[in-house]
Amino acid sequence: MQTPGEEIVGEYLRNLRGCDFIQYNLQTTQTQGEIDVIGINMAERHLYVCEVAIHLSTGLQYTKNKRPDNVDRFVAKFTKDIQYARMAFPDYEHTFMLWSPIVKTSKNPVYNQMVHIADINKKIHVDFGVELQLIVNQDFQDCMSELRRFAGTQTAAFTSPIMRMLQIEERLAKHLKKTLPN
Repeated sequence: MQTPGEEIVGEYLRNLRGCDFIQYNLQTTQTQGEIDVIGINMAERHLYVCEVAIHLSTGLQYTKNKRPDNVDRFVAKFTKDIQYARMAFPDYEHTFMLWSPIVKTSKNPVYNQMVHIADINKKIHVDFGVELQLIVNQDFQDCMSELRRFAGTQTAAFTSPIMRMLQIEERLAKHLKKTLPN
């Protein structure tokens, strides 16, 4: 079962990137691991591979032995993701994404999550020639807003609870704007 964060990413890929198929928590036997969200746009032969980290109070904070472990953890995840995508979808264009709504800065570089994601991106670029698409902080908010606006333009009920909630919020806001006195 997907988390709400994973569903947001999947619905973004489905509704705004034209993906025909969305797979959550894909178990990759060849590379031993799990990919949070994969979206496949068949017409454009484009594969989206996404890691999703929704930690609202701590931000992007993974630890090992009580020390920050973001860089090693995500380098390992994206290494596995890239290997899987290249093996399973060699004829597709690949986009690798890290989605996290709250990524914090700190004066101490050991705890500066923005530095961590820059280090992750640099390592993946050096090792694989891949530039990660980082959907963090304001970019995450922008994608949420884009998804909310899209939901508000649709008249049919969504099967996704996340999309239905966004649709209700947008429709309610439009309704209240019309009914409230100036």
